[in-house]
Amino acid sequence: MARDYYEILGVGREADDAALKSAFRKKAMEHHPDRNQGDSQAEARFKEVNEAYSVLSDAQKRAAYDRFGHEGVNGNGGGGFGGGGAGFSNVEDIFAEMFGDVFGGGGGRRQNGPQRGADVRFDYEITLEQAYQGADVELNVPTTLTCEVCNGSGAKAGSKPQTCSTCGGHGRVRASNGFFQVERGCPTCGGAGQVIMDPCGNCHGHGQVRANRKLNVRIPAGVDDGARIRLSGEGQAGAKGGPKGDLYIFLSVGEHDIFERDGDDLHCTIPVPMATAVLGGEVEVPCLMGGKDCDGMCRLDVSIPEGAQTGHKVKIKGKGMPSLNGRGKGDLLVELFVETPKHLSAEQKDLMRQFAALSEEQSYSQSQGFMHKAKRFWDDITGTA
Repeated sequence: MARDYYEILGVGREADDAALKSAFRKKAMEHHPDRNQGDSQAEARFKEVNEAYSVLSDAQKRAAYDRFGHEGVNGNGGGGFGGGGAGFSNVEDIFAEMFGDVFGGGGGRRQNGPQRGADVRFDYEITLEQAYQGADVELNVPTTLTCEVCNGSGAKAGSKPQTCSTCGGHGRVRASNGFFQVERGCPTCGGAGQVIMDPCGNCHGHGQVRANRKLNVRIPAGVDDGARIRLSGEGQAGAKGGPKGDLYIFLSVGEHDIFERDGDDLHCTIPVPMATAVLGGEVEVPCLMGGKDCDGMCRLDVSIPEGAQTGHKVKIKGKGMPSLNGRGKGDLLVELFVETPKHLSAEQKDLMRQFAALSEEQSYSQSQGFMHKAKRFWDDITGTA
């Protein structure tokens, strides 16, 4: 008894065209004879999968099958590659449409015409300063160029490529495998349809040469890690007169000694002398790139409130990174770190002792708050009220 077509593809009867196509692709890949050489059962399963899809992908045949079962499609092209189901005349059409080069192919397309060059990825690190103001940089990009000696033909001057004797210039050959034929790229010419008998001495028959190419590239202000710049037509040279591919520059921003970036905002931590934190005052804060944004100086004066603590943050509006879309700038967030003085003289230590003796509880609100919590903790342990 013939197996149910839906069961063969592993889908339900409500499956739509996309689900059917996806299931067929998976099953055909799994059971393809090229992946299961010497396995006769794989050939049978592969044929079964194709038969099921050729019926279920055709609306009329599927309706007949749903109503009458296998009897509804007998004699209507439901069996194998010869039928007209799904608009495929043979296995070549199926794999050309669905799998491309997976099984040695490029579909039914010949590879002896112009071919587009490959895209090139180039990673480049910039400084935070360059990201802030933008930069013009010169890149030395490794790529492939059309050989100037043979103009990309790969053949030595005075000679030309010859028609491949294996495939007769078609670029593809057919191999019988039981009940069907599989077409694949010609192993002799690699699908080009031609072979080079007398190769060019400069490119050794490839038609292309490796080289480093210098390019001047503008880095826009405001770029961040992962930003990508696409330069059309700056990739590898195409084969046989084909167009060049594209160049993709992936940017990364190096770490900075002072600033950390968070989107368009900048963060920095600055030490504040203890006396300034106690009494209040001003400290100088570095400003990225300086220039006209900082009155011609690479620093800003920031007011420190009286009694400032470590971790206190001051926001300076509009002194962060420029937005890549040109809509203003982020903020600069300055975090204070109160610095305890070291290496005090005898006189300074004596003054600190006098200060400590004159200090009152309210001068150290955080310390007093902590001590109250600690006292409650010990009272709970000892059971004292």
